[in-house]
Amino acid sequence: MSPLVIINLAVFVGIMVFLSRFRRPQVTLSRQVLMGLVAGLLFGFGMQFIYSGNPEVMSGTLEWTNVVGTTYVNLLKMIVMPLVLVMMIAAVINMSDLKVLGKTGALVIAILVVTTMIAALVGIAMTNVFGLTAEGLVAGERELSQLTELGANRQTLADMSFPEMLVSLVPENIFLDLTGARDTSIIAVVIFGTLFGIAALLAGQDDEQRRNSISGFVETSQTIVLRLVGLIMALTPFGILALMTRVVASSSAADILALLGFIVASYLAIVIMFVVHGTLLAAHGVRPLAYLRKVWPVLAFAFSSRSSAATIPLNVRAQIEQLDVPQPVANIAASFGATIGQNGCAGIYPAMLATMVAPTLGVNPLDPGFIAGLTVIVAISSFGIAGVGGGATFAALVVLPAMGFPVTIAALLISIEPLIDMARTALNVSGSMTAGVLTSRYCRTG
Repeated sequence: MSPLVIINLAVFVGIMVFLSRFRRPQVTLSRQVLMGLVAGLLFGFGMQFIYSGNPEVMSGTLEWTNVVGTTYVNLLKMIVMPLVLVMMIAAVINMSDLKVLGKTGALVIAILVVTTMIAALVGIAMTNVFGLTAEGLVAGERELSQLTELGANRQTLADMSFPEMLVSLVPENIFLDLTGARDTSIIAVVIFGTLFGIAALLAGQDDEQRRNSISGFVETSQTIVLRLVGLIMALTPFGILALMTRVVASSSAADILALLGFIVASYLAIVIMFVVHGTLLAAHGVRPLAYLRKVWPVLAFAFSSRSSAATIPLNVRAQIEQLDVPQPVANIAASFGATIGQNGCAGIYPAMLATMVAPTLGVNPLDPGFIAGLTVIVAISSFGIAGVGGGATFAALVVLPAMGFPVTIAALLISIEPLIDMARTALNVSGSMTAGVLTSRYCRTG
């Protein structure tokens, strides 16, 4: 290890020690996360400025700082499946009325799909306003190799028809899905947890003692899992520090400048969708600014981790404790939102790419038929998109062939994916929390 790497790591450790001094009740988690975010940005930019000509020092430093960021993300991923399973079982048992359960799930899915269709329309509009087109864009050798690798990993699901995709959501081996082996594993665990909960309800219908035993066991399991989530959440400022350091230090300025127009259009579309979320919340008695203040730590983690799935534990907790969403609704919204109707990755992104490609194939991107067809395909394709980094590219690999368009453009944009994907992931998570809040309001007034 070179002396410069040791110096960098000493600075990084010093920042962590500094952040740890604010871990007290007077300082909210939101402020701690903000400090970690700003510290990560400054440290990452500092490394870019000082070591831009010394990649060995940069990579050597990031190799060690990534230990903190990756460990934090892995801890959250570790708890995702147990959380989803236990909370879904608890959701069914706590509802007791199966009709209410079906209504809740249907409402969450409907809100997610409708907002994804709106996101697609926003993406189409921004692409046309900025006059973006794929004409003249040529993917480099690096991007093509990345697309080939991703395509090989995703080809099976991309080739599925919609009925086949629906079948893939149903678990064939729940133990396999508990490992997260498939892109649709979260939905599969949700389905298993729902069925298990229904079976538990039926098993306790005629025996009060058995019913109480089942409820007590589930409640205890739920308490333990939520306490574990709390322990991991306490590490969020340090995880954000490391994750932002990696993102900023490893971003290529050349890649960013080369496609600045697409980046600006993407971020504007994302901002518009946040406004749409705020408008929907305001229409149901929730102040948008108060909502953003409460969910800031969750969105910050989603932004830096680029993983909707890893954000599920924070998502559930924020809905319950900050947004006053009933626990069953919060779990359903967070779980479904990680793989269904992702406003950013499955809505805005594939719609923008399809609209950019259309003129090169003689298709008018302003034609109402094209817009309607693309919006419907985006909505259908949003089922089962993996809530992890690279999920947006996967969504494009599904939507573009469905429209009869080539997928080459997706290769060009892989180089700037991390920069845009951060905000898209935050939008995905906001969409799931918005669905949870709206569903809880409907259920209370319904």
